[in-house]
Amino acid sequence: MASAEPPRRIALIVTTYNRPDALIRVLAGCGAQTDRAFDVIVADDGSRDDTRVAVETAAKTAPYPLRHVWQPDDGFRAGEIRNRGVLATDADYLVFLDGDCVPRPDFVARHRALAERGRLLSGSRILLNEAMTREVVTQQIDIHLKDRAYWFAAWRAGRINKFLPLLVPGLPVPRTFKDTSLRGIKSCNLGVWRSDFERVNGFDQSFVGWGHEDADLAVRLYNAGVRRKRGFCATEVFHLWHREQSREQESPNYQRMMARRDTDIIRADVGLAELRERGA
Repeated sequence: MASAEPPRRIALIVTTYNRPDALIRVLAGCGAQTDRAFDVIVADDGSRDDTRVAVETAAKTAPYPLRHVWQPDDGFRAGEIRNRGVLATDADYLVFLDGDCVPRPDFVARHRALAERGRLLSGSRILLNEAMTREVVTQQIDIHLKDRAYWFAAWRAGRINKFLPLLVPGLPVPRTFKDTSLRGIKSCNLGVWRSDFERVNGFDQSFVGWGHEDADLAVRLYNAGVRRKRGFCATEVFHLWHREQSREQESPNYQRMMARRDTDIIRADVGLAELRERGA
């Protein structure tokens, strides 16, 4: 049976690549959290030097421990940089967040409140359109502090895709399920106990290019006995618009992930253990 024991400390693993303007807004959202028992690891998949400068500048005033973990730019290697981020913290609960997903002030508190042993917490997101995103990053708008009236107007104008989670935050919806559905599993907002993440050897770094390394993690966690919990109407983030990543590898990655659903595989072929052996 899942335990309701709260995490001792949470780490936000924030993945980024050459988008410091969006990352600054995310770090500002992290700075407004009501729950302060967390660290932030910026997991950088090979960005230019302006991202390092942005993180160093933010670290001077951030009310939380902030680290920057970087790997060379050698294509889309989100799984590996997330694993590197995990190795940079000793937190017992991990929340994976993308560097264009701005957290609300209660984001960490709600992840902590919903954390259960043996459960993977899938968060959700509110999508901003391109025009609104441009305003947010150029004018450095603290959207995480905006009230419902602001967001209702944005929704009425078609600038965001949904408003209900903001109208009724913490809506008492069914959250725990026995199923092993992959719908809505996205590593842009995903919480997992470190012990469970370690048990499956983290993200599988042998997934090359964009797509489905997050669903593969869920498949292996399910095979290990972990079940899903939904964070809808509780852990929403504001997802800034971006152009689609190249999806050349999506089909091979999808086929590989789906093939694993019919197996009992638990551990990543290349993951945390292999990074440790390399001294990463």
